[in-house]
Amino acid sequence: MKVNQAVRNFSKGSDAFFGSVNMAHSFTVAIDRCQYELGDWASASGLNVTWQTCEYRTGDNWNHPLVFPGVPKYQKIKLSRAACADSQVVQEWLTETSVRNVPLTGAVSLVNWLGVRTVTWEIREFFPAAWGIGEFNAAQGKVAMETLELVHTGFLNDDFAPGNPGPQLPHMY
Repeated sequence: MKVNQAVRNFSKGSDAFFGSVNMAHSFTVAIDRCQYELGDWASASGLNVTWQTCEYRTGDNWNHPLVFPGVPKYQKIKLSRAACADSQVVQEWLTETSVRNVPLTGAVSLVNWLGVRTVTWEIREFFPAAWGIGEFNAAQGKVAMETLELVHTGFLNDDFAPGNPGPQLPHMY
């Protein structure tokens, strides 16, 4: 416990010296209520959201449309790393998921060089969409890369389900 606190304190102090952005980072995937730790990943892509715009034209002012954001659309999250011992854990998780396909909640976190989380995206209702491992070719001397793609319903706190009023917005009038 004291070691973790010392690492956090050193991290805060080193950010002042080195800056909070550095090139030595990784991504971790945590699954809520699950026995599998999927380990660290070298890269992550697809952590973005887009909105289609909705346009409404009133009858009395047809040349001035009202534009509103539509339903958010999230891309698949694609993780990749060199195949390692954690790849076996991913295989066990994929086997379990293919038998009992229940959407999970969890998080993807950017981790700095000291292992301290820098930013976390809480992922809702995700499940694996694809998994693959690169070609094994000893003659080329390349590392076999593992990729995992996750489909999800979002990482923004924008759930307006019954009983959840959502974030409080300021009055516009």
